[in-house]
Parts: sequence; C-alpha cells; structure tokens
Amino acid sequence: MKTHDVQSISIAKPRAEVFAYIANPANLPAWTNAFKSADAERAELVTPNGAVPIRLETRASAEQGTIDWIMTFPDGSVGAAYSRVTEDAGDSSIYSFVLMAPPVPLEALEGALESQKETLATELVSLRKRLEA
Repeated sequence: MKTHDVQSISIAKPRAEVFAYIANPANLPAWTNAFKSADAERAELVTPNGAVPIRLETRASAEQGTIDWIMTFPDGSVGAAYSRVTEDAGDSSIYSFVLMAPPVPLEALEGALESQKETLATELVSLRKRLEA
C-alpha cells in the first residue's frame, strides 16, 4: 500500500519569493484547504469531523529550499508534510510537495491518501495563482 504522493508545480516567481511565502505558516490558510488558521506554534486543522487544534512546527531552510511541517494531534499522533522550492529557468521556481499518509487507522489509509492527493493538486494551483497574481 502506498503511503505517500509526490506532486510539483512551476511558479513564475523567483525562488526566494516563493520560499518566503510558503515558509510563513500564517499563509497556510490562504492556499490550503486543510488549515483554518496557523502560526509558528499551532494551527486549526479542518477535518471531515470539524476543526481540530494541533501543534504545528515549521522547519524551513532557505539555503536548502526545504519547508517541512510536523503536526502533532490532540491524541499524540504525528503527521508530516515535506516540501522544497527549487530554482527553475529564469525567474521561475518549482515547488515540490511530498504528501505523507495521515495518521489514521490502516483501514482508512488508502481512501484518506487518495482524497488528500486530489486536494493537494487543487491547492498547488491555488498557490501558483496567488503568487503569480
């Protein structure tokens, strides 16, 4: 059973600008469907059962272009998402995102990841539109 999905999108903006926007957790609610609110330490995650408060750790390295999020849920389970901004030709960037399966019971894993893959594809388009506007 697959436990991850990798997606990427080209963004017609310089790497530093794309990185700065994505690395700021306060911007997560603007381009994702998953976050109702977010800051440097916590977030409110939107789930099918309503909003859930979580601890959010953003690990960002401008030098490496990496932005990773570690999410700790009220029950102590931990989820993660890993991403990277890479320079492309000219003043463009490539944003790649490794979507990890959510910390859910095994019987729900495949459906949850499939649903999140579709959502991520939409979110990446939203991110590009927002940054290129």
